[in-house]
Amino acid sequence: MKTTLIINGKELNERNELIQTDIYIKNGNIQMKGQQLQMLHLDSDQIIDAKGALLTPGLVDVHVHFREPGFTHKETIKTGSLSAARGGYTTVCAMPNLDPVPDTVENWQAVERIIEKDAVVNVLQYATITKGLRSEELVDYKALKEAGVFAVTNDGVGVQTAGTMYLAMKEAAKVGLPIVAHTEDESLLFGGCMHHGKKSKELNLPGIISATESSQIARDLLLAEETGAHYHVCHVSTKESVRIIREAKQAGIHVTCEVCPHHLILSEEDIPCDDANYKMNPPLRALDDQAALIEGLLDGTIDCIATDHAPHTTEEKSVSMTEAPFGIVGSETAFSLMYTHFVKTGRFTLKQVVDWMTIKPADVFGLSCGTLNVGSPADIAIYQLDKEVEINPADFESKSINTPFIGEKVLAETLYTFVNGEIVWAKEG
Repeated sequence: MKTTLIINGKELNERNELIQTDIYIKNGNIQMKGQQLQMLHLDSDQIIDAKGALLTPGLVDVHVHFREPGFTHKETIKTGSLSAARGGYTTVCAMPNLDPVPDTVENWQAVERIIEKDAVVNVLQYATITKGLRSEELVDYKALKEAGVFAVTNDGVGVQTAGTMYLAMKEAAKVGLPIVAHTEDESLLFGGCMHHGKKSKELNLPGIISATESSQIARDLLLAEETGAHYHVCHVSTKESVRIIREAKQAGIHVTCEVCPHHLILSEEDIPCDDANYKMNPPLRALDDQAALIEGLLDGTIDCIATDHAPHTTEEKSVSMTEAPFGIVGSETAFSLMYTHFVKTGRFTLKQVVDWMTIKPADVFGLSCGTLNVGSPADIAIYQLDKEVEINPADFESKSINTPFIGEKVLAETLYTFVNGEIVWAKEG
């Protein structure tokens, strides 16, 4: 395998200071790191001059939808993984709302074969909590764990029955599989398509109350305490959810959770009209919810940032919010948006954002990624922090462009993404 030397990069130290760093890559791993490694020029097959750009561990996203098999008109493992690479992600965890659903070892292995053939980044495929996502019949957790599954989830739909969730946690805990929960009590939906608040009233659209999410989290936290399961909450969006997760952590319950960039950056008040590119599940909430999410990140209640990259076709999103599917794409814009909205404004440090998008999500599931340590896989992202660019759908690697951030000017553009020492994405020109 060829050797690569990255010179003139900048890396964050523990004090949030940018320091000069060169990285020497051999056999897919970081072999040496430090200043003034130019003496290795003659031993390097490839030299990348970072010209002062930021070097980070490859980003880790524990929540993406790649739609293959079953919905390849929206996304494929190839286009989804390229989209991740363009955003600087090198490890992503793909949700199982597919067709066929990966609810057996055979179905899960079929997806793994596509990943092995087409993915340009590391893709970890979730299996499901129940058969077919919507049933109350549990999958074979022991067999799936032995096959290599790292966690189970019914993302896209909540587990509606407390008894099913209790039994799932009990069985998953026996084999050490985390339960990853999309928390949504469907009996409280009432046909809602956006947050139930001032904007839903203004637009005369049916709203989704906050308790739709938080009430199911409360149920599940008590079940996690009862069973000892590792319970991970997807895309937390309400102040009530943050409060009860904080209290559960203080009580010693094994709970972790994630938040999405769009819930940190936007609130219901940013929705301009009946525009389905602002429709996601959970919805954009009120300003006090947004503030609680930011506080939850800062105090450690929320463990990490995940995109919930959810591609849909332009046709599907060109209708009213009452008819369109939930979800927006996020892999290609997440780091730039977080840097622009929070680091440049002084609300978060750069180190905090990098940690929430690398080592923290890796730690949640015990994944061996998210660092730039010598000896670790050379999964690296290189960002040019100071050049402003416009979010342009023509530049997307994803098959879909459903996002409310089109046209926004952002900083922190990805220049290179390396996976196991190989360049898997590079900016043209």
